[in-house]
Amino acid sequence: MTGRRTPDGRGKEFWRLSEALRARLADGTYPLGSLLPPQRELAAEFTVSRDTVQRVLRELNNEGWIESRQGSGSRVVKVQQVQSSTRSGQEMTLGPLISEAFKRSEVTLDVYTLTAESMATHLQLQVEEIRAGRIKPERIALRALLPSESLDLPYLRAVNREDTPRLRERLHDIARRSTGSILKSLRELRAEKLVPTVELHIRHVEIAPTWKLYLINEVEALQGLYVPIKRPIVMDTGEEIPALDVLGLGAPLAHFVKDDDPTSQGSRFIQDAQRWFDAMWDHVAEEQSQDTAP
Repeated sequence: MTGRRTPDGRGKEFWRLSEALRARLADGTYPLGSLLPPQRELAAEFTVSRDTVQRVLRELNNEGWIESRQGSGSRVVKVQQVQSSTRSGQEMTLGPLISEAFKRSEVTLDVYTLTAESMATHLQLQVEEIRAGRIKPERIALRALLPSESLDLPYLRAVNREDTPRLRERLHDIARRSTGSILKSLRELRAEKLVPTVELHIRHVEIAPTWKLYLINEVEALQGLYVPIKRPIVMDTGEEIPALDVLGLGAPLAHFVKDDDPTSQGSRFIQDAQRWFDAMWDHVAEEQSQDTAP
């Protein structure tokens, strides 16, 4: 039992609602300090039960995104902040930064991450922009490095060790679902001729990530640390399992930009990070899947 799929299909509805709310937190639909819609409205909009809504909100509350109080609703208390070396003093979030990157005719993404969950969330927002005709990239090239499923991670361990295998399978399911969503969305864009060239590669490494890395269009980089925390993890059945976990979706991201000065902080970081990623990709990682277009 993985804790994510049940005979009546509740697992699918749980994750459909979870992805939708995370996307809205990511794109600013629900800004910091705002209230989420009442549970009955969310249940009606997404055609799910109130129980499913409550379980998703409990998960977001445990992760620190929202605070839920009886009679007061659920308020957004955290968004993913970006700390830029070039925009000191400006408040930045990840959604607009990714949106700006996708306005180019050629979009390249090299990503090192634990599950690809946040990447899938932000990428889906760009897919919707492409379908609406608001952006029209000619080429999208994605390479993603994820930890191997056989790896014994130092985190995502249950307080009751007997529950750890269930949590690990849940993590693997999140990664499979996220990468599957990315592959499906980009393949559809190519099949519908909305993006002429799409190149997708996913590889696994026998290394537990302690940080995530995005290399964007060879000129920008985002890096965020995975900080271990103790929190209850909500399973699909509603059961909460106390565990040691890491959160990446809400971790602050450092933003670096390549400029005309090869010795600047941004230029040097991107050069070194790209060299590291290429070396891991070429010499350490094992191919999981690929999909290339001529």
